[in-house]
Amino acid sequence: MRRDYFELDVKHIDWVEEGGDPEKPLVRIDFHGPEGSLMDRLTDADGEHLDAAETDVAFRLQGDVNDPDATGVVSVTNRITGDFVLELNEDADDVLRFIRAAREYGKSEADVEDGQYRVEIRTDDDNDTVVYEKRTFLVYDADGNLLRGHSLIPSGVEL
Repeated sequence: MRRDYFELDVKHIDWVEEGGDPEKPLVRIDFHGPEGSLMDRLTDADGEHLDAAETDVAFRLQGDVNDPDATGVVSVTNRITGDFVLELNEDADDVLRFIRAAREYGKSEADVEDGQYRVEIRTDDDNDTVVYEKRTFLVYDADGNLLRGHSLIPSGVEL
């Protein structure tokens, strides 16, 4: 599936820098392509939508993490099969700001069992196709090495 079929928008992250009240960060991914191909990737062998525990969200840098112009690829994968559900290009700074907001939200809330951030994947008809409450967002360098300090990893989780 083409990366340009997807458009990413984030909400509820400015409160960290502005000192506002904590809000759960939201990443909304709009899909503007053939709906059937996306739905095939978002469902399991029984035709049911993948749930949050069956997906992983990651960011793979295409340059140095300290480069202010660095870019990378955001991906959602099927944890069971390892197949990519979707990929799209994004600026590293924007993704890292989002992860910082999710981390701060987790610190500010006593109960984040339902997730530190939300992912919504929507189709052109503007309906929420799937909604995931997530606690993990992994960041990898250009060589595929996990950058733990930039990733969102819940305490007690071994990778």
